[in-house]
Amino acid sequence: MRRLFKALIAGMLALGLTTPVMAQDKVIKMGTIIWEDLTPITGITKKVLEDKGFTVEVTEFSEWGIAYAALTKGDIQIIASQTDYVAHDYWNRNKNRLEKLSPVSHGLYQGIAVPKYVPIDPVEQLNENADKFGGKIIGIEPGAGLMRETADAVSAYGLNLQLVEGSTAAMTAALKSATDRQDWIAVTLWEPTWMALRYDTKFLADPKGIFAPPQSYYWIGQKGFAEANPEAREIIGSVYVPIADIALINAEVNDGKTMDQAVADWTAGHADLIGRWSNIKSY
Repeated sequence: MRRLFKALIAGMLALGLTTPVMAQDKVIKMGTIIWEDLTPITGITKKVLEDKGFTVEVTEFSEWGIAYAALTKGDIQIIASQTDYVAHDYWNRNKNRLEKLSPVSHGLYQGIAVPKYVPIDPVEQLNENADKFGGKIIGIEPGAGLMRETADAVSAYGLNLQLVEGSTAAMTAALKSATDRQDWIAVTLWEPTWMALRYDTKFLADPKGIFAPPQSYYWIGQKGFAEANPEAREIIGSVYVPIADIALINAEVNDGKTMDQAVADWTAGHADLIGRWSNIKSY
């Protein structure tokens, strides 16, 4: 009977009537945007997957359009993304071919910030003190979503300050120079960032709701990824990185560590937490 069964299966395979059951692929093709919020999330998730026996290949991208195109084509299988505001257009355009796997962090926010020693709180008070700010809000790269929202805020609040285009590096240098002298300065800023920790900044209240509310980060993948890779999906779903820890990791990178070193130190220092993450299904 056993010989007959084997012969039957062999015949079915030869005719293409069935396929052998394959083990789950232990190689995960992961993408990341090379920004300071997403690289720690990617690094920590990669480390947890590797500790469970997976090989993780990471491809870096500079902007969302290229990353989402790679994901939909299958050049990568998963990527961490904000889908509600920052990458909303790309998600909506491609979501029929993609799936959300799990949330991995929460709290991304961007707006107009000042050092905490500056005694103003809502955006409207910028006008009352325009001279103290030199009549300027120091911005970053033109075309950034944060710059677009800040321009909308300047219009909505009728601000008599010029939004200055530049670069993240130039804005950081201006913020450092001002705080060293305890001068007043208004900048476009985001959370999480090491700058908020180093220069002790605060966001100005936005009662008109021009800036997007705090956003979540999700691991997203090609549609069908979770079904095809249940073990990897469970591991990825176990990972959750607090927004404050993302900022701390980047502060260490700014102080001279490589991202790999900072991630390794974080995972070593959070062994108990990662151990609790490990309480997942066995396959």
